[in-house]
Amino acid sequence: MSGGSSSFEDDLDPEQSSPTPDLGDISAEFSDAEDLLKGLGLEAEFLDAEADADAAVLEAVELAGKLEAQRDEYLDLARRVQADFENYKRRVDQQNVELRARAAEQLVRELLPVLDAGEAASAQGMQDAAAIYTQLLSTLEKQGLARVADSDVEFDPNIHEAVMHEEGESDGDSAVVTETLRTGYLWNDRVLRPAMVRVLG
Repeated sequence: MSGGSSSFEDDLDPEQSSPTPDLGDISAEFSDAEDLLKGLGLEAEFLDAEADADAAVLEAVELAGKLEAQRDEYLDLARRVQADFENYKRRVDQQNVELRARAAEQLVRELLPVLDAGEAASAQGMQDAAAIYTQLLSTLEKQGLARVADSDVEFDPNIHEAVMHEEGESDGDSAVVTETLRTGYLWNDRVLRPAMVRVLG
């Protein structure tokens, strides 16, 4: 029994077992990672991993370039949309201004018979009607209404309508307005209605 026990203990004797590799010796033997990989038989796997990493970097760079191009395209589109919207807004604002101006002009045009009646009543000495006429005319003048020039002015076919002519010589070469038969009006410097006049010359 003692002989068998001694043999078993001999088998477990550290001095008789296989020596453990020294890591320091391995590091000295393989001076860098590549030599270490070669020694372990992993060089091919390392090269494949390195190639995959390079490919991934190239793919990432290519993707970044595409994304940057798309970003620039979307920014350019956004700028064009913004510019189109600003132009549309300006057109709408201008159209609204023109619509209001035309509506105001049409309203004043429809008030011309009222002004004619008020002017006639004022000429006949009707004080109440004259007061209303004066107030209405003053209000419209503040908004852009103006009377066409009265008598003793040079005839202007743009603002005068000659309905009666008198033979004779005027002071100048052109005909002269001698009497206004119906008042003409301008609205914001545009002819709303020409004045009916008698001319000399």
